[in-house]
Amino acid sequence: MDTILVEATGGVLTITLNRPDVLNSFNQPMADALLSALRRAADDASVRAVLITGAGRAFCAGQDLAAVLPTANRPIPDLGDVVRRQYNPIIRAIRTIEKPVVCAVNGVAAGAGANIAFACDITIASEDASFIQSFGKIGLIPDSGGTFILPRIVGLQRAAAMTMLCEKLDAGKAKEWGLLHDVVPAPALASIAFEMAKRLAAMPTRGIGLAKRGFNAAFANDLDTQLALEEELQREAGQTDDYAEGVRAFVEKRKPNFEGR
Repeated sequence: MDTILVEATGGVLTITLNRPDVLNSFNQPMADALLSALRRAADDASVRAVLITGAGRAFCAGQDLAAVLPTANRPIPDLGDVVRRQYNPIIRAIRTIEKPVVCAVNGVAAGAGANIAFACDITIASEDASFIQSFGKIGLIPDSGGTFILPRIVGLQRAAAMTMLCEKLDAGKAKEWGLLHDVVPAPALASIAFEMAKRLAAMPTRGIGLAKRGFNAAFANDLDTQLALEEELQREAGQTDDYAEGVRAFVEKRKPNFEGR
């Protein structure tokens, strides 16, 4: 069985994590397949938005612990190496692809699964979804960008409580804390998420990508540096075909036809 399913429709590349028997938990093949799909999406001009979701009743339960448990023939693994090989490249790919990435969380999102969801540009969850920083239950720390993203979104107190208490966060609370864009009825999640991704695929892709580059830089820049970057990015956006089309459509009082260039 393929560890992920990939489908391209209407400018949207839908990536479905596909290990439902283990709640879509990660092993190396699934991590490699997801990273490969994200990299292909970045290089494929026909893909103008990415949608990530999970098969079955879970989004992703994080690391498949059976894949990293020591055995008689396998010593204790270097978990830093697992993070370096599996999770860091995925988070970098999600954050640096200059196209919108939508995440549809259809069930439990635990550990790395939760942090991958939070790293996406726009995350939507079903009403029965839940999130948990489960690392502390086995003596680990949040990876997959967790120590970077969580305190910036929810503040240090809530990030510490999520990490140290390992309590499950329901979708409503996650939205209240700013971790999600929206919560929708479970039966409608797939269609709502796809329609949003399809809408984004019809937007000016280069401009969206440049805005995303600016957001990424804002985490590290001071105000003057960020203002200078905005000047640079706006100059680049103003030279795109989509900007010219947007202005023409505004003047002609019609809907623009953006082509992502």
